[in-house]
Formats: sequence, C-alpha cells, structure tokens
Amino acid sequence: MNIFPAIDLYDGKAVRLYQGDYNQMTVYDEDPLRVARVFAAAGAKYLHTVDLEGAKSGGTPNLELVRRLAAESGLFVEVGGGIRSMEVIDRYLAGGVGRVILGTAAVTDEALLRQALDKYGEKIAVGADLRDGCVAIKGWTEGSGLRWEDFFERLEKLGVRTVICTDISRDGAMRGANRALYREIQSRFRVDLIASGGVSSLEDVRALAGLGLYGAIIGKAWYTGAVDLREAIEVAQ
Repeated sequence: MNIFPAIDLYDGKAVRLYQGDYNQMTVYDEDPLRVARVFAAAGAKYLHTVDLEGAKSGGTPNLELVRRLAAESGLFVEVGGGIRSMEVIDRYLAGGVGRVILGTAAVTDEALLRQALDKYGEKIAVGADLRDGCVAIKGWTEGSGLRWEDFFERLEKLGVRTVICTDISRDGAMRGANRALYREIQSRFRVDLIASGGVSSLEDVRALAGLGLYGAIIGKAWYTGAVDLREAIEVAQ
C-alpha cells in the first residue's frame, strides 16, 4: 500500500481543518514546500494536496504553489480542490502534477468527468467525500443526496481508476480510519482505493494495508507527531 502524506493549502500555507470546518483551521507551516521536502526525506514518493480555497470557491488561488510542489519536491503530486473545468485540469497536468482529483465536478458535471477521462485516463481521479452515507460537495459545505454506493457504481462504469474516499466524520478527529467502510468498498468495487480521514496510528496503516488498499492518506497524525512517516511507509509495505 502506498502512503500519501497530505498538505492542505489555504492562503499559501500548510493547514488542517477539523471535519472540513473552515472555522476550525490550524496553520502548521508557512512554507508547504519545506513540508514536502521533509516528506521526501522520510522516504515518501507521493504527495496528496488539496486547495481548500479552491474547494470552497471553485477557483485556483494556490495553482502556482501546487506546480512548485510538483516541480521542486521530487514527489508524485496529486491535487484536488476546486477543479471544475478542463482548462484547470490542463493547467495542472501541464505544470507537472501527476494526477488531478475531481470532487464536486464528478458529482455535478458528468460530461466534464467523461471528457477528462477520455483525454487523460489514469491521470484523473475522483474524490468521494462521505457524510452520513452520502457524497458531500463544494468543500464539504453541501450535501448532494447521492448515496456512496450509487456513486461508486457510476464511477466504475465510467472507468475511473483511482478514488480517494474520505469519511468526513473521521477527518482530523484522530479517531481511527473507518476500516469497515473501506473493507466494503474494496470488496464491491474494482477501483484503486485511497483511504482518507482518521488515519491516526501505525495500527490503522497496518489494518488498511491488510485490506489490500492502493493507498492511505496521512494528514493530521503526522503534523501532531502521532505517526512517524518513515515507520508508516515501512508498515504499509
């Protein structure tokens, strides 16, 4: 299983939210590139980034910063947050980003998702952010009314390869990953599943790796010192 350390971006800084609440934001570092270099030094090969401002507004205020992360960190960078047009997808991928994550657009604009998949294939991933069994959109500020089971079935039929699935209730809460949810998804759908939200211990990493997941995202657990990244990468093998 691959480990994806995470940098959430807001106002050019590395931050974390509690359960997607923009009013509960902690700034962990003024220099996200410095954080990315620490990840690389610990043996990471991947970086998961989210433009939180973009996720909320649909803009791309941190686009140049993400491109710098891709160019200068030496990591495979995947990015999500506010990506709702082919123009933005083109700009990210032309700038060296390895994979673009569609969240809101994957729910509300299937034509865009199809177009992106046709053009870029495996470089297009989808973020499935779940609250109470349904997919949340617009930076988790709105519900879509779409059940996660129906969403995953749609994605599988469209040929989406990679899905980043977040249990919002666990995100930033240090309560452990929702292993039962990921086990069910893994057993029912043929996608490369990346678990996100609540990964807070090496035991979480070990358990998710045991499920055969493609990847797991580590965010707050690293920033607070609860998980050592180098050890997590070793445990995931």
